[in-house]
Amino acid sequence: MKKKTPEGTGYHFKGKIWVFNGPTPWYFVTLPQKIAAEIRLFHGSLQKNFGTIRVTASVGKTTWKTSVFRDTKSDSYVLPLKAEIRKKENLTAGKTLQVSLAIAGG
Repeated sequence: MKKKTPEGTGYHFKGKIWVFNGPTPWYFVTLPQKIAAEIRLFHGSLQKNFGTIRVTASVGKTTWKTSVFRDTKSDSYVLPLKAEIRKKENLTAGKTLQVSLAIAGG
């Protein structure tokens, strides 16, 4: 679902936390296809290196500035969840969570 926020265009969705097991594990939530397509359509011009778009993300009571990354494998964007955020919100792999995103400058 899309709505206007003071920070820009906002999106709200549920997503499941998954782990990329590289030398250092990274935790992500993949955006739903419909939202990713809308972001590409309306905000694709904001993409930076590696297809990143700056956002303000909120999970639970925690809000932070970050970027979503283009993921060609899922044809979507992924939101990274830093250790600090996971600790504050008690987030673990496999957990489904409610996410709010505001596109910076959107």
